[in-house]
Amino acid sequence: MEVLYFAWVRERIGLPRERVETEAATVADLVAELRAREERYEAAFADLSALRVALDQELAEFDAPLEGVREVAFFPPMTGG
Repeated sequence: MEVLYFAWVRERIGLPRERVETEAATVADLVAELRAREERYEAAFADLSALRVALDQELAEFDAPLEGVREVAFFPPMTGG
């Protein structure tokens, strides 16, 4: 699946996107796999309350299943202006 990173998440990981092969059942499982990779992922995902996730461009929760999902995007909460 494609994993996209936006704003400070992208800055901490150093990539705007990557293709990830995973057996993760949920978004939380995917995050755990990514955090275990290396320190930059650990830093990006240290505080999940500061992150939002979208599955195939639809907002989702971290306990959402990944079955059939093609794209996961991580980004900080958006603020109005």
